[in-house]
Amino acid sequence: MVKIRLHRVGRKKKPSYRVVAADGRAPRDGAFIEIIGHYNPLTDPPTVVINEEKALKWLHQGAQPTERVASLLNKLGITEKFKGSNK
Repeated sequence: MVKIRLHRVGRKKKPSYRVVAADGRAPRDGAFIEIIGHYNPLTDPPTVVINEEKALKWLHQGAQPTERVASLLNKLGITEKFKGSNK
């Protein structure tokens, strides 16, 4: 199953993350299919940039977001657009 999840980048004790579509069996920092956006929790407020078109494309294809990514998608309003387009 394809998952939308975080892929850690950055140096030690300075994490930043890419939001990626990846095979659920791949390791956290392993191979991924496509980069959807990025997330930096160290800025104030945390920086979240997600390409809405790519995220909706993967959600429509059945990709499951992880708990953290689901909260980021919800914060940006992408989850509501996905639910609205399914009706």
